[in-house]
This record gives sequence, structure tokens and C-alpha cells, in this order.
Amino acid sequence: MIHRRTLLATGAAATLAAPAIARAAKPKLKIGNTMPYSGPASSYGVIGHSETAYFHMMNLAGGIAGRQIDFISLDDGYSPPRTVEDVRRLLDEDHVDFMFQNLGTPTNSAIAALLNHRKVPQLFVGSGASKWADYKTFPWTMGWQPDYRTEAGIYAQYALDHVKDPKFAVLYQNDDFGKDYPAGVRDVLARQKAKIPIHTASYETTDATVDSQIVSLQASGANVLVVGAIPKFAAQAIRKVHSLNWHPMFFMTNVAISVGEVIRPAGPQNSLGILSTGYLKDPTDPGWDNDAGMKTWRAFMAKYLPHGDITDASYVFGFGISQTMAQVLKQCDGNFARPKVMAEAENLHEFEVPVLLPGIRLNTSKTDHRPIKQMQMQRWDGKTWKRFGGLVGNTV
Repeated sequence: MIHRRTLLATGAAATLAAPAIARAAKPKLKIGNTMPYSGPASSYGVIGHSETAYFHMMNLAGGIAGRQIDFISLDDGYSPPRTVEDVRRLLDEDHVDFMFQNLGTPTNSAIAALLNHRKVPQLFVGSGASKWADYKTFPWTMGWQPDYRTEAGIYAQYALDHVKDPKFAVLYQNDDFGKDYPAGVRDVLARQKAKIPIHTASYETTDATVDSQIVSLQASGANVLVVGAIPKFAAQAIRKVHSLNWHPMFFMTNVAISVGEVIRPAGPQNSLGILSTGYLKDPTDPGWDNDAGMKTWRAFMAKYLPHGDITDASYVFGFGISQTMAQVLKQCDGNFARPKVMAEAENLHEFEVPVLLPGIRLNTSKTDHRPIKQMQMQRWDGKTWKRFGGLVGNTV
């Protein structure tokens, strides 16, 4: 079990000559992180490995503004109490400068008040919960990916446009991540004044399976299914829907569509026709074989993570979000005081991350903590996710 993963310059710098030692004399920039390297969301742990490798790459290139990066990543097991314990340790013992990409909605929710009270940047959290857009409540917290409530609304509108007499069923994780999905569906139904019942079933991350929930949702007579689940339970849901010979219009949250993490364990043929949204370039899509951004990512994987699963989109996510953090640090121009780091995170203008879909640019401000606001619909065809239509979502 991984309890602590720290990437410093020391391993690389120790092999270098005196100039490297002199360069390392500057104080290290300490970045804190918590990640579920164990527990029910452990498939996301590869994101932490990707981020660790990215900062290692930066250190080998001289760090940032002459300072080496000490990326301290602790295993919280996707358990909020452990996250709180880890973050207190990062703040009070490791004295990190700020937090980056702590993963999970329940885990980030457990530490947001503490970090905002202490005015510690909680940047690019690994959660699309809609509440992170509330900059008045969480002025020191910022998301990265599109928010779940908007995503769910996109699915609801698509179903209204393409299903005759739609009847909705929603399976969701019983926390602020999952609850955004029935809320997003209801948002659209209310706007359309559509009096359509929504049948819901929730699960806890401590549950063994979601089989019984899927059975109850099928029994409701629903012909549209929206699933807001982490990869372990997403794969279970796909298998159970297939085994029941149930054929609703099936929407899966975009945080659980990685081929390596979800589709392959669920069965590629069992997943045929599932709909989702994307904002990252999918590593299994041959359309990106000659794409410059994905070539850079593949070269990064080959050099720094040679044993990583290149069908796992979480590695692409980790790479893209690390590029965003690197841009913020570059904009800091050597001043890494917490207020400056936060100010530059709120100062992204049309920033292009090469592994994001064409047309998506990152924009933030003091009153806009949603860097990525657009997505594109896609469908699993048995081999890859096929995109269709234009970009959808919030544009302001």
C-alpha cells in the first residue's frame, strides 16, 4: 500500500555535478496532494502517478524559476477522515505551499473549509461537483473539469430530444458527486416544464455491488438510464444492465468511461451504444494517432511511465491537469506566495491544453472557478468512443 509518494529533485540532482547542487540550494516548492491509491476508487491512483512523473520531468528540466518541486502525495483511500488527517500533516508537518488535485468529491468536501479558512489554494480539485463554482463560499478552491450537474443536464436534454415518452432512472453515488446527476436531470425537466417522473437509486462506496439498485431501476419501467458512479461501480452497472437484457438509452458519467478502467472490465461488447461526454482526447481513438498533443503525451508515457496502460484515459487527465498547474506556476514568475498562486490560477485566458478536445480553452477569473466548461457527446462503438455533434455546455 502506498502511504506517501514524494518526488523531489534529489534522486536526479544527486547524479549531477556542482551546478545542479547549487541550483537545488533554493528552497523547494512544496505541493501537497491526496490520492486514492487504495480503496474503492483506487483505479484513479494512476492520476497521482502521472502527476508525480510530470513534476519529475519538470525537475529534470531545472524545476520552475530555479526551484525544484517537492510533490508530496499521500494515500487517503478515498476516505474523508483520512483526507483530513493527510492534509493536516501536509500543512503542519510538511509545510506545503498549496494543494493540487486532491481527488474526489467527498474527500475535497472534507477539507475545503479548513483550506479556505487558512487561505491555502486548493487547486484543480479532482472533482466536477457543481459547488466548486461557488467562489464566494470557496474563494481558495478551484475545479478543473466540467461540472457534473451541467453534464447531467446535457444527457437529459439529449434524451428528451431522441426518446419517445422518456422515463428517467438515475443511479448515483450518495454524496455531492452523485447527487449532481439527478439534480441536473431535474434542472432540464423543470426548464422544459416536462412532468416526467425520475426514479433514483443510490449506493455507498462501501457497498459490494450495485446489482440490486440496477434491478430496481429496471423494474421502474424506465427507458433512459443515467449513471453517476466511480469506475468500480460503473463497470458493475454496465455488466448488470447487460445481464438483465435491459436496453435503455444509457448515459455514463464522463469520469467513468476510461477504456482501461471501466470498459474493458465491464466488457467492450456489453458497453455497446453507451453515451457519454468527453473533453479529453481519448487514447484509444485512432483519430488522434497523428495529433501533436497526443504524440507529446505518448512520448511522456514512454519515457516516464513505460509500464502505464496507454488505454487508460486517467493518464491523459493527469498529464493535462499537470500542464495547467505548470502554466499557473510559470505565470507566478518566481513568486509562489499563496495569494499570488491563487491569483494566477484565476488568471487563465484562452489557455490551450494540447490533450483537450479541439476548441476547448481554459478561462478563469476571480468570479469564475470553472476552467473547462464544454464537452462533446460521444458513443461507445465497441472499440473506441466516437464523438458526434459540436461542443456543448456552458460558454460563460
